[in-house]
Amino acid sequence: MTMHKFKLSAATAIAVCFGAIGAMAADFDFTFAHVLTENTPNARAAAVFKEEVEKNSEGRIQINIRPAAQLGGDVEIIEQTQMGLVHIAIPPTGNLANFNEKMYLMDLPFLVTDNESMKRVLDGEVGRELLDSLEPNNLKGIAMWGAGFRHMTNNVRPIESPDDLKGIKMRTLQAPTILSTYRAYGANPTAMAYTEVYNGLQQGVVEGQENPFANIYSMKFHEVQKNMTLTAHTYHTYAAIMNKQAWDSLPDDLKKVVEDAMVVGRDAARQYTLEDEAKILEEIKGSIDVRELSPEGREAFIERSKPIYDEFRPKVTPELLDKAIAAAKG
Repeated sequence: MTMHKFKLSAATAIAVCFGAIGAMAADFDFTFAHVLTENTPNARAAAVFKEEVEKNSEGRIQINIRPAAQLGGDVEIIEQTQMGLVHIAIPPTGNLANFNEKMYLMDLPFLVTDNESMKRVLDGEVGRELLDSLEPNNLKGIAMWGAGFRHMTNNVRPIESPDDLKGIKMRTLQAPTILSTYRAYGANPTAMAYTEVYNGLQQGVVEGQENPFANIYSMKFHEVQKNMTLTAHTYHTYAAIMNKQAWDSLPDDLKKVVEDAMVVGRDAARQYTLEDEAKILEEIKGSIDVRELSPEGREAFIERSKPIYDEFRPKVTPELLDKAIAAAKG
């Protein structure tokens, strides 16, 4: 009888123990917000980041992802991250430039020309300096993510040189560099939240837009646009950031877990982007006229872009801009 009681007690104790472990909350519960739909490369990479963090922290950190602008647009998410209402975000550097002028750098047209030059800039000294510059904004910059190169679409005419953009109402990010760029090309740029672009194009409020393939496809912009030119004029860069207090609250071992997972997420986003782009191009060719930018057209764009570099050089700082140009060239 005593033996039976002992066995029952042990079993009960084990059950209670496992129940308690199951009910235990994580030491850190972080909200990760972004505006992307869940099938896009960076949204999928955010899920990879979550899995890496939760696995390698052995459950001490829990990540709650809020995708598809559930908590607002990029600017709202940045503000919420500064306040600690959101803990982790991947906003475009174009939007971060409203808070930190050095971020103007990555929206300068034709700065990086391919994936290798992009990696030299973003994964090296320049990227680190940009991320570290966010500290006064109450943000910890961890890694540079991205969604591929941006291309132009519109409903007015095919774009083969800057002159073809004359008078076209182009939707852009709320980013001074991009607005200045399209003004220099002769377009009529309008900043508009990402989630409003489809309706804006459909209703003619704007006539064109620029985005990487994944964003164009996932938001179905190709369904309400006639012309697409593969300009690859800017790499659509995201900064993976954390609220400074949330970051500081982590012990060193968990900081390393988060940093390592951000790099895994970054690499996953880049791989997913490359895999998706060829498929997307084939998929959308039937509904939108797609053309390459000729070498002459590219040179015309580069020439027209020079005043934009002059305008933003003091804001980015001449030292950082020169360092970025050198890194991009290799």
